[in-house]
Amino acid sequence: MRQRNSSSETPSSHSNQDVSDSSKAHEEPGSMLHMQAPKRSSYVMLSLFVVMIYSSWGVYHYQYESLPMALTAEQASKRGFSEIEAMKHVKALANLGPHSVGSDALDLALQYVRMAADKIKSTSHWEVDVEVDLFHVMAGANRLHSGLFMGKTLIYADLNHVVLRVSPKYSSEAKENSILVSSHIDTVFSTGGAGDCSSCVAVMLELARGISQWAHGFKNSIVFLFNTGEEEGLNGAHSFITQHPWSGTVRMAIDLEAMGIGGKSGIFQAGPHSRAIENFAMVAKYPSGQIIAQDLFSSGVIKSATDFQLYKEVAGLSGLDFAYVDNTAVYHTKNDKLELLKAGSLQHLGENMLAFLLQTAASPLLVEGEATGAGENTGHDPAVYFDILGTYMVVYHQRFANMLHNSVIAQSLLIWTTSLLIGGYPAAISLALSLFSVIIMWILSVSFSILVAFILPYGSSSAVPYVTSPWLVVGLFGSPSLLGALAGQHIGFLILQMYLSRVHSKGEQTLSLAIQADLVKLEAERWLFKSGIVQWLVILLVSNYYNLGSSYLPLIWLASPAFAYGLLEATLSPTRFPKPLKITTLLIGLSLPILVSAGATIRVMGMLIGSSVRLDRNPGGTPEWLSNVIVAVIVAAVVCLMLVYLLSYVHLSGAKRSVIVASCILFGLSLTAVWSGIIPPFTEDTARTVNVVHVVDATGSYGEMQKPFSYVSLFSNTPGKLTREIEKIKEGFGCGRDKTLDFVTFSVKYGCWTYDDSEGGWSMSDIPTLLVESDTTESSRVTQVSIDTKVARRWSLAINTEEIEDFQFIGDSKELIPQGNKSSIGGRHIIQFSGGKNAPSKFNLILHWARNSTQTSSKTGGQSDDKYLLKLRTDVDKLTPKVERILVKLPSWCSPFGKSTSPYTLAFLASLPTDF
Repeated sequence: MRQRNSSSETPSSHSNQDVSDSSKAHEEPGSMLHMQAPKRSSYVMLSLFVVMIYSSWGVYHYQYESLPMALTAEQASKRGFSEIEAMKHVKALANLGPHSVGSDALDLALQYVRMAADKIKSTSHWEVDVEVDLFHVMAGANRLHSGLFMGKTLIYADLNHVVLRVSPKYSSEAKENSILVSSHIDTVFSTGGAGDCSSCVAVMLELARGISQWAHGFKNSIVFLFNTGEEEGLNGAHSFITQHPWSGTVRMAIDLEAMGIGGKSGIFQAGPHSRAIENFAMVAKYPSGQIIAQDLFSSGVIKSATDFQLYKEVAGLSGLDFAYVDNTAVYHTKNDKLELLKAGSLQHLGENMLAFLLQTAASPLLVEGEATGAGENTGHDPAVYFDILGTYMVVYHQRFANMLHNSVIAQSLLIWTTSLLIGGYPAAISLALSLFSVIIMWILSVSFSILVAFILPYGSSSAVPYVTSPWLVVGLFGSPSLLGALAGQHIGFLILQMYLSRVHSKGEQTLSLAIQADLVKLEAERWLFKSGIVQWLVILLVSNYYNLGSSYLPLIWLASPAFAYGLLEATLSPTRFPKPLKITTLLIGLSLPILVSAGATIRVMGMLIGSSVRLDRNPGGTPEWLSNVIVAVIVAAVVCLMLVYLLSYVHLSGAKRSVIVASCILFGLSLTAVWSGIIPPFTEDTARTVNVVHVVDATGSYGEMQKPFSYVSLFSNTPGKLTREIEKIKEGFGCGRDKTLDFVTFSVKYGCWTYDDSEGGWSMSDIPTLLVESDTTESSRVTQVSIDTKVARRWSLAINTEEIEDFQFIGDSKELIPQGNKSSIGGRHIIQFSGGKNAPSKFNLILHWARNSTQTSSKTGGQSDDKYLLKLRTDVDKLTPKVERILVKLPSWCSPFGKSTSPYTLAFLASLPTDF
């Protein structure tokens, strides 16, 4: 006796009566014509691919590239925001050239901002009190315990900031609660910083001018902090929070930053309290922000830090962190210039910020504790936020998100469990095989893409040939990924089809073989579509488990297609026989996911591709193919995630060959364009990072009067060899991996160097000294070392924490780093110092040795020459004749790259061995 099965989703689930009825229906002319050819037109499928690609690009363009019109002062009125006026500030600051800490140009930049602030004060509303303070910081030490600065202490001295406070004149209590708006004036040594962050400073100045006409109705004050020292380790923000008298009144912090230049400045960090993001979403004219960026930033995928980290960790403040991210490849290079700043960029941020500040400053709710994570312990219930087309921002709490996700997960699992119980063994096997098709799809898609990533550098002049033209990744990695995904899913389709045919053949043969084969194909197609739903369900389970804010993405990609499938394929369709999936099901199911996620996906891809020019934090420390593999895997993941539903429609169409041919042609054209050099890997506007440093190396010569080594080092944070660059420069360079150069904060494992003409432009008197003043071993060993950095006001010191348990650091008779609570990375604790022209150059370091140290006394030897107790690098912003000549010859598609750990163009190395 054969068991009846009531499932409508597998051939074995049809009752005998259903089969009989359907057989009769088949005998009626034309009643089963659709079963005779369950194929779609290839034109329809190709059109769907085109529609999806065009829709995704259209969403991105509207969401991120449509900028508001720049307003003049007359159009904005004195109470509005004018980009034309703000641009005057950008031009004035950018025209000063690089203005790093301690430079004459930074003094001029500070003077300009001070004058602009004084003008705002003089033109403010008569009922508004505008205070301008030139805040000078003698010294301070900043120690963060997470992110980029773990294992470091950042010391600063002789810094100057401009602080401007706007408050209602006749409401003294308003000054007790303030909103901090912060950005930095200083730049790295390699750029004029039109984007990072003259654009931010300009927006703040224009905002302050506008706010000064509104503030008579405020219940809170607004403090604008124009700080310096941010590029050297967030020192300006730290000095304000820890030393300025107004810092105690701050209840909310807003940070303006740039990781590129121009475009839409979006929120990429918010919280921990949700009030700031809720107010922003309520009033912003062009809301822009994605919590997916916050998740990436928090995970460490994006290697960077902003002042907002300090405001949260040190001051316990909540708020918002904004950043420009267009053209992220120009970050900290010469190409961070005014010409690349898109019209409308400042207007977009300015109008959003003006509306937000007017709303928040007028609120009576901004009191101590309510705007801080510490005050209400709201860090466990942060906000989930994302914008839709840059027009509307969705904000809700993580607690609600968890309830929603858990509900959807529970319902999904209940539906699947019920369906499998009804469908029985055949349904369970069919589900397993459909999921197997997803696994094969991922394996082949990632494999095809990674294969291209490995072979790409062999025919290209660069390891990352797509930086200048990011759209090349569509052909280079997207096409192989699509081919792999299609091949993998088609293999799964064939296996699933074989299984369903075998199951169907065991039943009563009442249908013709042709119709039976067609039924099997249609049923296999439906299982492939449903496997996409299960794929996103698994992702939702994982992301919800880790409380990721971006869990809303798998929720939408799960719920929308599942709803469309349930509505159009089950509710409104006869269920006795599977029919070809409706094109309408696909269009309705994918509309919302593409609308919500396509723009952000393209945006993140652009950021990651642009960041590949500085991927190698230790030049030569990563394989050349690594950047390609990262991009290839991400592209393959996007293909498998976003095209899983669309690909399930391809197998019953005549489009497979067309898709394969089109993908191969696109891949071939892209590869040809790269390998032939038609599309150059770098241009003058999108340059490769190449640093040139004159090194005077006195390590290993402690206590000896020998002459130090002097040479010029050339290295790059962009993956790949420096062959083309050296061919153009010449100057006696040799390249390779046989000379590892330790710059204390990072190491150059592949680079080029030359000893030719390297004796000029520096003096022996500039070499820093490390001298042991005392070394006692009474109860425990303690060594006092005097440090003289000579002409340098920027330096880095590495302390060997395998030998040294703790230390104290003293400068100008003041203890800058007390004993206790030290962290280290890789057996080192790093001290980074930066300061102005009047910063000290002489310091004392008291070292407390570890009890298990291999050096129990100063007389003990046995250590190798490369084992150092201290290693010091001092930086001088000076061009020696050799370096100047090399920089002139440097190709236009190369640019020096600056960061807090990079040396200037002249660096001195000194050391103290463990067996001194």
